Amino acid sequence: MIAGFHVKAIEGIPGCRFVAGYDTLPGRAESFCAAEGGRPYSSLEKFFADSELDIVTIATPSGLHLDAALAALKAGKHVIVEKPLEINVERCNKIILEAEENRRLLGTIFPSRYHEAPGLAKKAIESGRLGKIVLASAQIKWWRAPEYYTSAKWRGTWKYDGGGALMNQGIHAIDLLQWLAGPVTEVSAYTGRIVHEQIEVEDTAVATLRFANGALGIIEGSTGVYPGFYKKLEICGNCGSITIEEENIVNWVFEKEEAGDEEIRQKYQSGVKSGGGASDPAAISYEGHRVLFTDFVNALRENRPFNISGTEGKKAVEIIQAIYKSAQRGTTVMLSG
Repeated sequence: MIAGFHVKAIEGIPGCRFVAGYDTLPGRAESFCAAEGGRPYSSLEKFFADSELDIVTIATPSGLHLDAALAALKAGKHVIVEKPLEINVERCNKIILEAEENRRLLGTIFPSRYHEAPGLAKKAIESGRLGKIVLASAQIKWWRAPEYYTSAKWRGTWKYDGGGALMNQGIHAIDLLQWLAGPVTEVSAYTGRIVHEQIEVEDTAVATLRFANGALGIIEGSTGVYPGFYKKLEICGNCGSITIEEENIVNWVFEKEEAGDEEIRQKYQSGVKSGGGASDPAAISYEGHRVLFTDFVNALRENRPFNISGTEGKKAVEIIQAIYKSAQRGTTVMLSG
């Protein structure tokens, strides 16, 4: 499904086009390219040998990102990997190291960072408008029907999905939370299969956090909440607070009002252009991917680092992995911060 979003994003970038597609399953690349364009390959060697191929995007199940990314990087291609970069920190590090050794650009797909509302929040926080951050939380209260998990054997498995409501769905909000509030140093968590008992991984999780700056926080994630709601982030400080629901700014309040604040409140109160994936994984816009891919291409053209590098992409995975460890062990887990 997500590969189709990749093609639409690629075709929306001046000077870029979808060249070729590869899949291990017989006939899959052929049917995909028949619908989307591009040349189909069932041989990885021939795929990498395509002279027009510069950048490879990885749209496999999460637990297969490592092998695909390593192969592409060793073949000399620049690589963009769908979230999560991989299902644990160790596998993420292997991809990052391979990119460094081959001097190729590596990126992770977190389109939410390119929405305007989080960008405005980031600037406000960095300029000190919130003062000292006190509380920072993320809520991902989504709904996935049972058919979502039965439609593909890899979904809901530790080996290929790497986790459930947090690793697959909640990771976007968790990435934004740490991007806005700063590094997490401690987590204490509970996870469970409350609705989707047929899967291996969690469908619901709650974690308490301590950030490096002293702030405290909460992550709530689920795929068992009907009908599903926009992901929500709250960053609250002693001089101001910001609440974001998907692409909307619900609260934009500061002790010291500045010119433009009211305009921001009016403009971003109802900016969601899709369901945000809250109840339907296909109900998202490819615009975030297009902007992210464009930034990646520009980074190549300008010979500069990409904003969401492999190292950046690893941060949310590390937090989620710590949450799983805490829930399994029943103890607080420390992070590097």
